[in-house]
Amino acid sequence: MIETGGWLPVSILATSGLVGIVIFFLDEPRHRTRNFLNIFAALAKIVLVAIAIGGYVEGEEYEARFAFVLEFDLLLRVDAVSLLFAGLSSVLWLLTTIYAIGYLEDSPHRSRFFGFFSICVTATMGIAFAGNLITFVLFYELLTIATYPLVVHRGSEEALAAGRTYLIYTLGGGTALLVGVVWLHTIAGPIEFGPGGVLEQAASGNSWELRVIFAVLIGSLGVKAALVPLHGWLPVAMVAPAPVSALLHAVAVVKAGAFGIVRVVHYVYGSDFADSLNLLLPLAIIASITIVFGSLRALAQDDIKRRLAFSTVSQLSYITLGVAIVGPIAAVGALVHLVHQGVMKVTLFFCAGNLAETLGIHNVSELDGVARRMPVTMTAFTIGGLGMIGLPPIAGFISKWHLGLGAMEADFAWVIVILATSSLLNAAYFFPPIYAAWFKTPQVEYPPAPGRLETSWMLLVPAAATALMSFLAGALAGVPYSPLDIAELVAEVVYPP
Repeated sequence: MIETGGWLPVSILATSGLVGIVIFFLDEPRHRTRNFLNIFAALAKIVLVAIAIGGYVEGEEYEARFAFVLEFDLLLRVDAVSLLFAGLSSVLWLLTTIYAIGYLEDSPHRSRFFGFFSICVTATMGIAFAGNLITFVLFYELLTIATYPLVVHRGSEEALAAGRTYLIYTLGGGTALLVGVVWLHTIAGPIEFGPGGVLEQAASGNSWELRVIFAVLIGSLGVKAALVPLHGWLPVAMVAPAPVSALLHAVAVVKAGAFGIVRVVHYVYGSDFADSLNLLLPLAIIASITIVFGSLRALAQDDIKRRLAFSTVSQLSYITLGVAIVGPIAAVGALVHLVHQGVMKVTLFFCAGNLAETLGIHNVSELDGVARRMPVTMTAFTIGGLGMIGLPPIAGFISKWHLGLGAMEADFAWVIVILATSSLLNAAYFFPPIYAAWFKTPQVEYPPAPGRLETSWMLLVPAAATALMSFLAGALAGVPYSPLDIAELVAEVVYPP
């Protein structure tokens, strides 16, 4: 049954889902039709998400409920945190689509690629708007299935091996997630997400089972969220084309895991109830270990994409750390980093793809003087890297500032040491490539630009756009409808005054 306004979340999913199905049946030469459908659907999705944001702020409710099996319903519901995630995904999907069209020009199997690409974004939107655990699980598994063909797109032995590793991790995590959801259902019945949690009254007498179920749920979500030691698939998956790497790290897969952790802590257990069960301090410790571990591993990588992959392992755990600290300020830091990390990291992967596609550069050691040949790409890379370090006024500073304030508010002073250590390590692996690109003498003679621009505009514009977004999200953090403003709205719902 579709309630009043329920057409909106359904339509947001359909814009990419239906287009993805159509694209599968397009012949490879029909690239103009495929490109038009991709861009049109991405623009339509942004418009629909914008309508949802405006309506939600005005007090409108959007919900679609369909009978599924047994006592379960498929439930799509718009709330503040779903709009934060959907807004990020819809904007980055448009830019990543433009980038992918340019990157994969004249390559084989483009209809297959863009078909699964669209289904992947549909699954991501389903995760965003899932109103209960069973709906979340279904779209979470659809995301795994839709992403696998993208990881193995090149068809090489290395890509197929990476795909197997990806499936072993993610299907194992998905199975554990289903077990946890079914187990929780036997205790508390069907679980619909509610701000502040829904378990304290429904199942507070089963504390030991709830502790185990929490560990199962977080462990299963921690696979896609790349928590140590469940992160092993992520660096391996960097064999995929650059648009897929951008999708994995910024738009879909790892964000789905982090978003799921937000849902479990704040909308299933509730942070106060989870804290009373002594569940959040261990989660904060695991996140802190992951933050430092990922940064240390990034230091050792010469391959640019692998360095960025281990950076994601580290940076993504800021979200988990913020969720594990009880209090509204830390929650704001976690939620706004969900957006900020995505925008900054997609910028870095766009730039890595530009370097590889235009000049054949794959390693940090090959970057000497490259900014003279590709100044726009390296300016975007520099903004993304400085943002990851946490330098103001770029977006990453806003995230770390709120996480630090939230830690002090909750008497988690040791978290400040983790944040400072991480920032120093971030500087240690981002400053050398930035310095080499801008200030060292080129070791080779780079081929001339193909035209007035340093590379194809379809590769250059998305990187420049997301770099600008990274800067503006920090510099204009205080304006209405900024990521910080929406994150504060979510925190007010989770931690009412």
